[in-house]
Amino acid sequence: METGTPLLRFAGAALALERGGVTAPVSFSIDAGDFAVADLRGPLRCAAFADAAVGLVPPRSGRVVFEGREWREAAPEQAAAMRGRIGRHCARDTWLPEIGIEENILLAPVFHTYRAVGAVRDEAARLAASFGLPGLPTGPAAALSAGDRHRAGRVRAFLNAPDLVILEEPVGDEPAALLPPLMAAIRTVRDRGGAVLLLTSGLGPAIDRSLPATQRLRLVHGALESIETRAA
Repeated sequence: METGTPLLRFAGAALALERGGVTAPVSFSIDAGDFAVADLRGPLRCAAFADAAVGLVPPRSGRVVFEGREWREAAPEQAAAMRGRIGRHCARDTWLPEIGIEENILLAPVFHTYRAVGAVRDEAARLAASFGLPGLPTGPAAALSAGDRHRAGRVRAFLNAPDLVILEEPVGDEPAALLPPLMAAIRTVRDRGGAVLLLTSGLGPAIDRSLPATQRLRLVHGALESIETRAA
């Protein structure tokens, strides 16, 4: 990626965020070191927006560009490699039932790295402990509580130093004591030149001054509007 190129850019992108509805053209970018928070007014819209950001669902018009390459122009193997540089926390369960949750967490990072599996596993265990898990979870995902699956999703999102982390509803109903580890993980991403996009269903996080966001956005009548920029 060339110096100065945004990590993620929406250029006049009309997005299908819900059945029968398309946004007004969305234009904004996320640069190295950014922490953007967007209120999309519903979990389905958050998931659809994240799908567009990682190139799984193309915009109806306009462009979505990751690290200087438009998703629609990338060959399948190139798109797979690009997604290997993105960590994503999904609000809904996205665990493959055929394998255990440990394998679910490690699968993509191990595939997209030359690091030893043991080193990736050790990093995952450290992240798990920081997010309030007793260790790297094992066994079927269905055997874990919803809260522990939520925390395991954070581990998967931040594992292996992704360039961009997309978080859908990452806080949930957790106690305030568990928010500092999330902020620490976000700071680590930003300090190494990555960026974080936090998607939420409510306005609260988007205007929460305790979150050191550099961009604050909200979806209003189909248009993504800036609440304020460079707030921190």
